[in-house]
Parts: sequence; C-alpha cells; structure tokens
Amino acid sequence: MIVLGLTGSIGMGKSTAAQMFIDAGVPVYSADETVHRLYSGVAAPLIEAAFPGTSENGAVDRTRLSKAVIGNPKALKKLESIVHPLVRSEENAFRDKARSAGAKLVVIDIPLLFETGGDSRVDKILVVSAPADVQKKRVLARLDMTPEKLEAILMRQTPDTEKRSRADFIVNTDQTFDATRADINDIIRILTKS
Repeated sequence: MIVLGLTGSIGMGKSTAAQMFIDAGVPVYSADETVHRLYSGVAAPLIEAAFPGTSENGAVDRTRLSKAVIGNPKALKKLESIVHPLVRSEENAFRDKARSAGAKLVVIDIPLLFETGGDSRVDKILVVSAPADVQKKRVLARLDMTPEKLEAILMRQTPDTEKRSRADFIVNTDQTFDATRADINDIIRILTKS
C-alpha cells in the first residue's frame, strides 16, 4: 500500500484535492476532520483543563482556543502535545483498516505534514499550491479571518516554496477544477500503475 501525504499551506486547496481523491475511490484520512471530531469528544476535557474557558457544552470553542494560542509559542506547543498524539492514533487506525481492506493507495491529508515530521510516515508527497495572491484572496474570504490571523498562521507553516521543493508531485490549484482533477487522476494512475 502506498501512502501519499497531501499537504499545502492554508488556502491552497487541500480539501478540494482530498475530495477529488475520495471521488476517485481512494481512501483519505483528514487530520483536520479528526481534530474537529476530537474537539467535540475526547480532546475537549483535556484542552479545557490546559486552557480554562476554551470549551462550552463539552466541545472546544475554536475561536476561544485560537485566541489562547495564536502568537503564543509556548501555549501552541502545549496544545500540540495534547492533540498530536490523539491525531496520530487515529491516523494509525485508518492505515490499518485500509491495509486490511487491500487498498493500493491511501492519502493522508495533513496540513502541517512537514512541520510535524509527518513526511517521515509517507511514501510520496503531494503539495497543492497556488500563487500567493490567490491564496490570500481565498483565505481572507473565510469567516473570522483577518490579515493578522493569516500572517500568524503562515508564520507557523513551512513556506510554499520549500514545500514545493520537497514534493514528489505538485498540483497547481489556480486552474479549473477539471484540470486539477485530471492532475490528481494522473497521480493515482502513476502510483497504482493502473
């Protein structure tokens, strides 16, 4: 089974690319979706204990948590020490299930693949990318996003140019959806030899 790491900076089109793999029948593990689920479950009381006042009704309030950790490297490290082991456990369970099902290819969608050392756990790396102006426009269109928050996020992420230099595959997402889908289908064919 080939494990393809899917990554890219914020606003580069990871979710769209991941959905295209799903549409093509490739199992996809999303670290972001796992975090959202954990924030409403097992991680919520752990995060509340570490960051009092960041949860409500048994779920993490992402806005409150963001205010508690953005721009505070020590707090961010503390949060990561709680969340990353839980996410890794879920990823391992996903891999085991896919392997047992006979999958030839799986995608591990991890926004911070390089930053967390996840690149050592995959066979190949796909980076989705777009020009900086396209990225900025996409991200600032999101609710509750500000230029300052975007800058803080980008400061935590490996620069796009470095990600691209470390990739086995690059998909430029500033093209049409059909062109992006064609690029992804080509990658699937290459990796599964089908």
